[in-house]
Amino acid sequence: MGLEKNTKMKNRKIFFIIGMLLLSLTACGKEPEPERPKLEIEPIEPEEVEEPAVQEEEEEEEPEPEQTTIGEREEVDGKIQSYLTGQWTKTEQAKRRPIAVMIPNNTPALPQYGLSRAAIIYEAPVEGRITRLMGVFEDFDDLERIGPVRSSRDYYVYQAMGYEAIYCNWGLAVPYVEELINRPNYYNVSAAVVGIHNPADEAFGRVKRPGYALEFTGYLLIDGLFDAVDRLGYDWNYDENYVPPFLFAADNIRAEYEDKESASFVYPGGKSASNSGGYGAYHPYFEYHEDDQLYYRFQNGKKQIDELTGNQLTVSNVVFQYCHGEVRDDHDYLAFGVHGDGDAIVFTNGRVIKGTWKRFDGDFTPAKFFDENDEEIVFNQGSTWICNIWDEYGEFVEYGQE
Repeated sequence: MGLEKNTKMKNRKIFFIIGMLLLSLTACGKEPEPERPKLEIEPIEPEEVEEPAVQEEEEEEEPEPEQTTIGEREEVDGKIQSYLTGQWTKTEQAKRRPIAVMIPNNTPALPQYGLSRAAIIYEAPVEGRITRLMGVFEDFDDLERIGPVRSSRDYYVYQAMGYEAIYCNWGLAVPYVEELINRPNYYNVSAAVVGIHNPADEAFGRVKRPGYALEFTGYLLIDGLFDAVDRLGYDWNYDENYVPPFLFAADNIRAEYEDKESASFVYPGGKSASNSGGYGAYHPYFEYHEDDQLYYRFQNGKKQIDELTGNQLTVSNVVFQYCHGEVRDDHDYLAFGVHGDGDAIVFTNGRVIKGTWKRFDGDFTPAKFFDENDEEIVFNQGSTWICNIWDEYGEFVEYGQE
């Protein structure tokens, strides 16, 4: 029994040892599972989504407004636009001072010579209740003469000053003109008569006119004029502060004034012989022609002719400048106020533009013309005829259609 018990115990030990050996072998034969690599997960950055660009509407450039009036003068092919007419003129002429020439307008003096070359014609009453003209010229180099030439009155001198013109006359109303015309800052070319301190006889001469009174045979000689200006030491250049007299429509632009009253006939003194304000004696008037847009001058019921060309006088603009007037003495010498302001009517393109004139900045600035809204009136390019209308006789002015 003891032996059997010992045997069983031995057997159990043997089985235990064999079991442990088998377990050990089994454990040794099993391959270990490979270690899984650790995944390093990077955070996903959100993609920047480009928003579709908002297409900006391109602003359309507004076209520059068309230049309707002449601005700063520019030279083109040896020419610039004239201060006095707006038209293209040789540079050497348009940059120099003009000349202002006193010219008679009564019947025994007609026809005048060279008046069609004037850029501006100023007309005003004188004693005897007729009118006298002052032609303002810048295109005269090729002329032999201009005239006939007559005597000065102070209101013409003041008007010439406004254009910075070299003033040319033969005679003067001494009591009212002598001091003014001989001022050192005033450019005067005058024949040798009483009251002229520094005469320029080389600029004047007589022309045979059979049947004419001697007073209507004196002319301004252009070659002598240039000699006189040189001798007297006058400066042909405009002053740096020069003020142009008019605002002109630009090239290829017409100042039409379609909303204004139309008038094809213009009478500065009306049609009545009872007007003794200067325009009644010879009944001058202007007739507007639509075909060439010019005003044709008539006097004494006839065409007023330039002896130089044989053609009727025409202008692009007519102005009535109303002025205070008075009689100075028993010789019927007149005085007119050409400084300050007053009523005005501008006739251009067959239309009537009512307004005012103003001249407040001294002798060497011109009168400027404004409409009823106080806007400067735009003149059409070409020459201009300015009629000084004596206020007291303004009632006689007539214009309209016929």
